[in-house]
Amino acid sequence: MKYVLIIHEVNDYAVWKKGFDQAGDLRRSAGEIEFQLLKYADNPNKLVHFSKWQSLDQAKIFFESDKVKDIRKNLGVKAPEFIYLDELENGIL
Repeated sequence: MKYVLIIHEVNDYAVWKKGFDQAGDLRRSAGEIEFQLLKYADNPNKLVHFSKWQSLDQAKIFFESDKVKDIRKNLGVKAPEFIYLDELENGIL
């Protein structure tokens, strides 16, 4: 399975979340399968977006597109860090 881990800070979580939700169909059509959102315990505007993708190539094309860069800018995203991951193992203890 292919995953993307994004760490970024936003100006205002509520504004960002509204835009994130509105982009759900866009993300799905680009190849995102599922996601998790997490926040830093000491900073509600510092977020982790962890998502499963059909392919890393699709994810890179999506996140590096001018359209998505503009969306991030308009939603107040600060310096996102993208980490593209291949699953090695999965388990439940």
